[in-house]
Amino acid sequence: MEKLIFLGSSVTYGSASEGYSFADMLAGKYRLDYIKEAVSGTTLVDCGKDSYIQRMIHNLDKEISCRHFICQLSTNDAAQNLPLGKISESKNIEDFDTAVIIGAMEYIICYAKNTWNCPVSFYTNTYFENKNYQKMVDALYRLKDKWKIGIIDLWNDRKMRNIPEEKYKKYMADAIHPTELGYREWWLPKFENFLLDK
Repeated sequence: MEKLIFLGSSVTYGSASEGYSFADMLAGKYRLDYIKEAVSGTTLVDCGKDSYIQRMIHNLDKEISCRHFICQLSTNDAAQNLPLGKISESKNIEDFDTAVIIGAMEYIICYAKNTWNCPVSFYTNTYFENKNYQKMVDALYRLKDKWKIGIIDLWNDRKMRNIPEEKYKKYMADAIHPTELGYREWWLPKFENFLLDK
């Protein structure tokens, strides 16, 4: 059976929702087979054994059939002020500088495509005040042109930016992490529409 693979950190995990995120909700609602490879506090940049890249290489079965690979555009890279880097002219995996954000993103995209031969998409967080993250979102769109990836863009979604403050307080535990209600009512429909062609 084809699986959805979700790679990410605390938002993919559901750290403000007792480990129950949109990924679990989506899979449960539609009886989808999935893998949620998510560790809080981790980065795209390959700077330790828990980085996105290391967990992708070592924890995910290369032989499974993957329906769609969905990667979180990590807020931790922005919060830690990690270097953005530049888009490579290459599409060879050995050419990417995984010590910078864009290089790590290119590595992840290339590895997923080469390993599972499946669609690859990134999703962004909803808006919060951070210039570094804005630059990461902008870079993501440039990578879309190069790699033909999908983007689930919650950051630039006008309706999501303009919800009433009362609802926002119910939907978000803080500027980064949704509550269970926030995942279910606010985020989940966006993933349903994108991933299930609704």
